[in-house]
This record gives sequence, structure tokens and C-alpha cells, in this order.
Amino acid sequence: MSSEEHFIIDYLAYKANRPLKIKELAGELRVSSKEYPAFRRLVKKLLDEGKLVRLRRGRIGVPSELNLVVGIIAISKAGHGTLFSKTGEPIVISSQNLLTALDGDKVMVRVGSAGIEALSGTVIKVLERAERKIVGIFHRGRHFHTVKPDKKQIHRDIYVPEALSRQARDGERVVVRITDWEEPYRNPEGEVIERIGFPEQAGVDILTVIKSFDLPGEFPAEVIQGAERVGEYFNRGEITRRQDFSDQITYTIDPFDARDFDDAVSVTKIRGGYRLGVYIADVSHFVRENTPLDKEAFDRGNSVYLPGRVIPMLPEQLSNDLCSLKPNRRRLVYAILIDFDRSGRMRQWDIAEGVIRSRARLTYEEVQTFFDSKKVIPKIKRIADNLLLARELAGILFKRRMREGSLDFDLPEAKVILNRAGEVIELGNRVRLEAHRLIEEFMLAANQAVALHVSRMGKKFLFRVHDRPDMEKLEAFSYLVGKLGHKFPVSPNMKPIQFSRFLKKIKGRPEEELLNELMLRSMKKAVYQPKNIGHFGLAYTHYTHFTSPIRRYPDLMVHRLLKILAAGRYPVELDKRLDNILSNVGSHCSETERRAEAAERDAVRIKQVQFMARHIGDQFEGVISGTLNFGFFVRLHEIGVEGMVRLSSLDDDYYHYDEKDYRLTGRRTGRIFRLGDPVTVGIMSVDTLRSEINLYLSDSPRIKPKGRRSLRNSRRKR
Repeated sequence: MSSEEHFIIDYLAYKANRPLKIKELAGELRVSSKEYPAFRRLVKKLLDEGKLVRLRRGRIGVPSELNLVVGIIAISKAGHGTLFSKTGEPIVISSQNLLTALDGDKVMVRVGSAGIEALSGTVIKVLERAERKIVGIFHRGRHFHTVKPDKKQIHRDIYVPEALSRQARDGERVVVRITDWEEPYRNPEGEVIERIGFPEQAGVDILTVIKSFDLPGEFPAEVIQGAERVGEYFNRGEITRRQDFSDQITYTIDPFDARDFDDAVSVTKIRGGYRLGVYIADVSHFVRENTPLDKEAFDRGNSVYLPGRVIPMLPEQLSNDLCSLKPNRRRLVYAILIDFDRSGRMRQWDIAEGVIRSRARLTYEEVQTFFDSKKVIPKIKRIADNLLLARELAGILFKRRMREGSLDFDLPEAKVILNRAGEVIELGNRVRLEAHRLIEEFMLAANQAVALHVSRMGKKFLFRVHDRPDMEKLEAFSYLVGKLGHKFPVSPNMKPIQFSRFLKKIKGRPEEELLNELMLRSMKKAVYQPKNIGHFGLAYTHYTHFTSPIRRYPDLMVHRLLKILAAGRYPVELDKRLDNILSNVGSHCSETERRAEAAERDAVRIKQVQFMARHIGDQFEGVISGTLNFGFFVRLHEIGVEGMVRLSSLDDDYYHYDEKDYRLTGRRTGRIFRLGDPVTVGIMSVDTLRSEINLYLSDSPRIKPKGRRSLRNSRRKR
């Protein structure tokens, strides 16, 4: 905001006795007739942005002085809105008071009287529409057509004139853009901008997720051309300039289906301890700043991993070839060598540009099999001793991290195996192996050491931070935990170790997974920013992201900063601009990360629902994961699928919902369903369009439920 804008707002807020008309304000500020047109335009700009508000009779005031709040509104699936005031207190807006606001719009809200839990409000103006493309099902009518949005936060069908329908067919999934919506009593109008296809067609489900979250498509031609040209940067002069780590026993460990390998490791014994080498693909050498390739990588922010499909941050020429640390190929890396004592304490480190030749490309499953059985397959033979040493060091680092209070959320990761047609052939949860933990520990150590390295230099940097939890959320979690039979006392200055001890206490309990997730929800999201506030979840004072520049733009930025600092300091001009640059990169990449996570969740849910549609009538064991006044959610054990038992399916009693105690109680029988209770359910029906699974409660002990680690396609048995 300019100094002139600040001056106008401050005058109206603190010096004027009342709201003023524009000419009155201009007079009091002694604006000349020559300056008046520019002054009027500036005031109109402030009105458009919601920094000032127009009142009756043309008077202008400051929103904060008129009990008005401006912000981005979030609309729930249930239809009510929430906006946060400057104090952080939520303002709840009922569906009747939303005007024409949609989820993500910038709005002005008049605050009403305080309720028991939150302020109430009414949207009085939509200041700015969120940039959105809405995906939904096209319905062709006789006189007009409509699109029913997939996103439940958008509760209005969108009218589409024939001229703007792109000749979409009835039942087809389309992308629509709202063109007009001024009257809250009428539905919004829009135009079809893209036809995706019919829901049952192969690939339309994942394409729907891509369009819903506005994920990037193919790389522009100039970006592909730029990626093809960067091979010339890989020359003998560059190789000889760097430190040669080719004699080190280095290897990569990744998922079996990985195609890009951006980190390799090595472990050696040294006097009094261990030396860990972490070698990261030097993407910054190939992706030069401000090139089309760099700008595209920044816009994407990160790679997105959907079932059966990856939307990469970088073109394949780089991500799967030139930057990928393939075995027996010379590759440019940015390396960090860390010395630990026998207890796992960092003693010193060294960071250098280097060259490696990886000895082996291993999978987590291969390494785990070796750890468990000591069976040595040919490609492990040369590095078997090094792997055992790596296992030893990883175990020491993990134990030390746990002692210092780092949180280890052992939440399951969904496993969705597809065939070539995109159909699910296996569903379950990925098992977190010791081999996974080994790589996790080494990457955490490298990220921590890099952040400490720059902090000790006193230079500006991009950190990965995780703020302390809010007391309000902690108190809610503590109350909920109490209802499940556990104690978790909270206070304003809680330490990570207190959370860590609680997680250890519930280890192995039936409700462990649910409590892990509820605790995670009570915490804030980790973000990227230049101000270091530490990482609460890891119990680290300093942390960054250095280890995945192929798939995360912040890591690429960190590499660039390290290279500049290797010369001693930032150039003066860069140092002046760095706060803004880092803030911009941090906020943008934090947002693209959230978008990717949401898209990945939606895509997995779609595939889960499609698969469960083949299991109508089958029985499963699960745990109640949520309660509402019309039913309760159940998460099925070992396969990660969640469905709902609706009260309408329970015919043994009338049930009363106790929101405070998260439970439903039968009026006559006294039967109780509460959060965390184990139940046996069956698949009643599946709505693939709405991604909903309806369950029924099974009380029959004669039916053996399917509670396996994974669920394979059982069509051939039928």
C-alpha cells in the first residue's frame, strides 16, 4: 500500500469525526482541483479493494471503524461460511447471509453480535471473485442447461445458455466459468470452457481432479526446448571443476516405480563415529534463474503424484534423465558430508558441488528383504556392508530424535495399484519399512545441517518452519482425547516432547491411527518462509528443504542460495531484494503444496470409491472416525477407506446426537456409538459421481469381516 493510501485511511480512521463524502475528504486534506481527479481514482481503488467502504448518501468510512471485516471466505460442504477477523476470531456466516459469495472469494462482512462460540456476520459485498474453474456434470434441458458442480462447497447449479455450452452432451463432465452472478436469489450463469468426457470413460476421473484443482498440463514448447538444450551444461570442464565422489560407495533407495532419483547416500566409519554423505541432484546447474524453464518450475511449485499419473515440476529430459542419479552414470550433485559421534550428535559438516557415480539403484522392498533375511541379491553384493552400516547409523539418529521430542506420526499412506486401463487391482495401506525410515533419517539430517550452516553465517534464507499449535485447538484435542479414555493435559508453553510421549503411550492401541490423525489436525501446517521460527513437529531449531530439487522448487532455491554464499556473501543488490523474493517463493510454494496434497487426496478417494463399488455387501472391520447428527463415519481397517453409516439405516431405535461428547445414543436401548469405537460394517451402496460410500452396521458374528493389509480385486472369485 502506498503512503498516499495509508494517509487517506489513517485520516478517516483517526482524525475525521465521522465518515465523509469524497469532496469533503478532499477539502479536509487540501487536495487542489488539479489533483482531484487522481485523488478520486485513488479513493475508488481503495473502495474496490475493500480498504474503504461506501455508505449511504455517498459517505466513505474505514471498515474496521464500522464493524466491517474484509477477508477471504471459506464455505463448508454444509453451506455456511467462515471468515477470520484480524484477531483471528472466526466469523460464522449462515447460508442465508452469503449474498453471492463462493468459496475463496474476497468479501466484506458486517459483524453481528457475539454468539457462544463465534461472531456472526453477513456478507454485504463480494469484492473480488477467486480465480476458479468449476468442474461438474452438464445437464441438458429443453429451455436451458445447467452444470451441477462436483465441489460440495458450491451449492448452486450454474445456468449455461446454448450458445455457451460448446455443444456439451447430457451427463458429460465439463469445466465451466461463471460469467455473471449479481442476484443471490438467482443461480449464477456461466459458460462451458472445456468438455472433459463422460464419467465412466477411462481417464476422465483423474482428468477431473486435474481440472478441478487447475493443475498444470503439458509443458509449453519453449520449456521443452530449453530442457533439451541444457545438456550442453554437462561438460568435461564442469566435471573436473567439482569435487569427485566417484570413489565413494553411493546408492539410491526409492519406490519400485520411481523414475527420478534425486538423492543418493553413503555411510563410512570414522574415528569416534560415522560420516554420512547425502548427494542431491544439482538441478540448479541446469535450471538457470529467470529462464522459461525456471519460470515454469516456479509456477508449478512441486510435482503432483496421482494414482497412475505424475504431473512433474520439470520436463522428463531433466527429471528422469539428466538430473536423475541413475546407477553407473556420472551425475552432478550438491553434496553434504556430515560427521556424527557414536551417539548421533552432529559434530561438523562440509557442503560442496560434486560428481558421483551411483553403484546401485535399490528399492525399499529390496533393502528391507536384505535387512530381514540377509539374502544378498547381485546388485546389493558390492554395497552390503555399507547398507548394514547405514542401518546402524539410521537407528542411532532415530533414537536420538525421539529422545529430543521429535514427533513420529505413523499414519498409513494409501496404496492404490492400477492396471494399464487405470482400474484398481489392489487397494490397501503402504507398509512403512525400516528402509523408508533409513532414508527419512538421512534426509532430515541433511536438511537440518544445511539450515544450521546458513544460520550460523547470519544470512537470509528460505526455511521450512512449523509453528506452535493454537491453544484453542489443543484444548479441543485434549477434551476429545479425554472422551476416548486418555489424558493429555495442555498448557501455553508445551514442548514437542510432551506430544511425543503421548504418541508412545497410545502405540499399538486400536485407536492409535485415529488419535495420530486427530493430533496432526490440531497442529498448524508447515510452510516455507524467510523468518526462522523453528520446526515444532521435528523439535528442530533450524530446518529447510534441500534434498528434493527435482520435485520441489524451494529445494532448488536453497541450492542457488548456497552456491552464492559459497563465495562468502550475497551481492548487495540481491541482498536488498532477498526478503521479498524469499517471501514470494515461500508463500507461493506453500500454496502449491497444499493444492497438490488436496488433489492427491481427492484422486485416491475416487479410486477407492470405484474399487469399493465392486464389494457391495462385503463385510469389514473399522473404527468410528467421525460423528454427525445424521450418522457416523467409519474408517475400514488396513485399507484406509472411509464411509458413512446413516441413522436412516439403523432401524432398532431413534438416536440422539451429543455434539459435545462426539456420540450418538439410542433413546430406548441406550446403545452408544462414539468416536473411536470398533464396529463391523458392510458396503450398502456406492455413489461414484459424489465419491460417497454408504455403509450398514452388521451385528452378525457369523460373517467374518475382511480386514486384510490390502484388498485385491475379487471379481475372478465371483
